[in-house]
Amino acid sequence: MTHSASSLAKNETERLRKELDSETERCLELSRRLAQTNAQFEEFVCLAAHDLREPLREVASFSQLIAETYAGRLDADADLSLNRIREGAAKAQALVAEVVDYWASGAGDRPSAPADMEAVLRQALVSCGKLIAERGAVVTSDFLPRVCGDGGILAKVLHRLIANAVAYSESPAPRVHISSERVDSDWVFSVTDDGPGIETQFQQRIFEPFKRLHGREHPGSGLGLAFCKRAVEWHGGRMRLRSKPGAGSTFYFSLPPAAD
Repeated sequence: MTHSASSLAKNETERLRKELDSETERCLELSRRLAQTNAQFEEFVCLAAHDLREPLREVASFSQLIAETYAGRLDADADLSLNRIREGAAKAQALVAEVVDYWASGAGDRPSAPADMEAVLRQALVSCGKLIAERGAVVTSDFLPRVCGDGGILAKVLHRLIANAVAYSESPAPRVHISSERVDSDWVFSVTDDGPGIETQFQQRIFEPFKRLHGREHPGSGLGLAFCKRAVEWHGGRMRLRSKPGAGSTFYFSLPPAAD
């Protein structure tokens, strides 16, 4: 190679290197801007949801006060309207709580403290105890280990998985079983039900925010499973579903073990 050709090759290499450095810097800047925008959006959602709580409480409280104060003096249409106001306020309050939980489940650094999944399950069962009793459901479990995680958030994950299993079951006495298995370096938990199952084409959709497979006959915000997936991924784990129509469903999620 001549000196001239060598110089041209060197110059071309230097030009490509500068272009690559420039593109890398642009990508990093876009990534920083995206992260900042996401953080600002999450803060906006949480603040907006927080500010919505007070007026919703007032709507619920004053509609209840009117119903009690004027009991027996209002006609059927007025009673029906007040009931719808209270129901609407209750649904809105529940949705606001779900939105706050959803965004909070992925905020901050991953937890490093140990969480006893036996205690987490007990907390989850208390929070959905009324539904379990109303449906005559039977919830069983194997021994559950300690993991590295936020016990409060994990209790909400189990609560939603158990509540969904019970609510959507067509059995007169729904059955739900929770178990765990060590797979490589993680604990993999499973929540198995005897419900109607979910068709394959819908099994990924159910983890998307506000995606619902059922209509008004089943209450819900469409954020429950999205919250579960987001919360598990925030812990460094994964969530998946195995289901067959008519043969129930099993939700699996992995979590890192607690440090010895």
